[in-house]
Amino acid sequence: MDISELTIAVIEPSAMQGKLIESELRKLGIGKILHQDCGQKALNSMERSVPDLVVSAMYLPDMTGAELVQAMRQDAQLEAVPFMLISSETSFDMLDPIRQAGVIAILPKPFDPSDLRRALYSTVEFIDPDENALADIALDDLRTLVVDDSSTARKHIIRVLNNLGIGDITTAENGLEAVEKIELSFFDLVVTDYNMPEMDGEKLTRYIRDHSSQRSIPILMVTSEGDQSRLSAVQQAGVSGICDKPFDTISVKQMIRQLLAA
Repeated sequence: MDISELTIAVIEPSAMQGKLIESELRKLGIGKILHQDCGQKALNSMERSVPDLVVSAMYLPDMTGAELVQAMRQDAQLEAVPFMLISSETSFDMLDPIRQAGVIAILPKPFDPSDLRRALYSTVEFIDPDENALADIALDDLRTLVVDDSSTARKHIIRVLNNLGIGDITTAENGLEAVEKIELSFFDLVVTDYNMPEMDGEKLTRYIRDHSSQRSIPILMVTSEGDQSRLSAVQQAGVSGICDKPFDTISVKQMIRQLLAA
């Protein structure tokens, strides 16, 4: 699949901003662009014709971008549709629900066209992944534990892993539940969030490295945490790799290759 084949829904209340986004999309070869100026109209339109990607502003007349993506994730027809936010919002509290919902990218206003291009290629890789990219790794046999207290985030991570060919996936809602499952079963890969109740990702990593019977298992942390001192502590705990939320298929594929390739 080529990016020019994508059908993209742009939800932007500002006519000027909408035209700017559409112009940049057309420069990249996108011909199928649907525009809506509010969330409910967009949801109604998507129910009739499901797009390949939704590009939305944060603040819409009737809801926020976070509420829009949450509504999509609760709709069986729209829950897997990739979502991209373009916004000047920088508040962690406003952006984190969108990161947790599993999105392709969060771009600032104004955005760099190269970042938009990368997000479109990530969308294509999510929809139609290159099956040969990890052909040398036996993904069918890869037993993976996904740990995240957000059910939406878990679903998104599972979709990305499934698209890569990883099907044997066990889930846990926090570090304590993950510890129980690690003691009962063998895993080839752990994908964990950082901020979780009961036991966070750093403590889980330290437990695996210091106390479990699977001390060498690769641990990929997927997190929206921005505090560098806390991330340094995670690295010192023995995490194998750190991937930002939002994360995309291309980044995850590169990480998995680094962690698992012989």
